[in-house]
Amino acid sequence: MYKQRIMLGRSANTIRFIIALFVSLATWVTAGEASAREFVAFSQSYPAGTIVIKQSERRLYFTTGTGTAVRYPIAIGRAGKAWQGSTFVQGKYFSPAWVAPDVVRRDHPHLSSVIPGGSPRNPMGAAAITLNLSEVAIHGTTASMRRSVGTAASYGCIRMYNEDVIDLIHRVEVGTPVVAIP
Repeated sequence: MYKQRIMLGRSANTIRFIIALFVSLATWVTAGEASAREFVAFSQSYPAGTIVIKQSERRLYFTTGTGTAVRYPIAIGRAGKAWQGSTFVQGKYFSPAWVAPDVVRRDHPHLSSVIPGGSPRNPMGAAAITLNLSEVAIHGTTASMRRSVGTAASYGCIRMYNEDVIDLIHRVEVGTPVVAIP
């Protein structure tokens, strides 16, 4: 009987620890997400379900059609690499592998030919939303590159925090319109 109480006590403490750990994690993740994306008034005349990239703001908007949008901070293409115009979502991928485009390999010849999904070196991060443009995607980022969000740093892709690209990938469908404006 005494051994059973000790075992139950240890089990109860283990369960309390696990619950506390999950609560802490949930609080941390929620706080991180809340500081990055937000619902904002959006009076532009884009239909609901459109991704609007405002390069001068370093922000991506996903329109809701109710005069609001979900706003996310992003990194855009560096000088001469950013694109403008209209396209659409071509694909949605979780933990994608990455093959460096030729322009990146010229600047970084040491890169592996393929960086597998889930690798801490994979610049696609947690997910990628590919666009109907050559070698351009909206994607997550590595831990070491998080600080680049809010800058002009990429080779043309739109870089987001991993928690934000995961949120966005669940909101969009293949075919979702994407517009990049100055």
